[in-house]
Amino acid sequence: MGTVENIFIANGKRQKVKPLEFATLVAGKGILGDRYHLMSSNMLAKGKSAPLNHITFIAKEELDAFLKRHDTKLGHGEFRRNLITSGIDLNALVHKEFRVGTALCRGVELCEPCQVLSRTVYDTVIPELVHRAGLRAIILEDGEVKLGDTIGEQ
Repeated sequence: MGTVENIFIANGKRQKVKPLEFATLVAGKGILGDRYHLMSSNMLAKGKSAPLNHITFIAKEELDAFLKRHDTKLGHGEFRRNLITSGIDLNALVHKEFRVGTALCRGVELCEPCQVLSRTVYDTVIPELVHRAGLRAIILEDGEVKLGDTIGEQ
């Protein structure tokens, strides 16, 4: 079992993330108030399929190791993942169903670092965090998540 350490959302693409103490996860859309939820809602309203990136996760252990190697004061939110976790192997959740708080999710793919993250956070993000930058998931059942909640396979 893992633990939810931080929750972040951003209202729009490349907008600053804001920390939350709890969040509502909406099946088929994302975290209420987050850019992915808005994007999914807009696409569904146009009769299109929602993207398969409702929510993103990254391990606190990976972030802390990266930050220590670079002796930087960057915060976890600057890595732009929705949930910061501890105590769970996120890579092992690809193609598996798991609970986060009261919501049911399914891991879709690894959330690899991108050029935008490399430019905005640190230039070595891509080589150092490949296969360690988190998980993209879809939300299968609505639920709530708060700091300290558990994450575990179904």
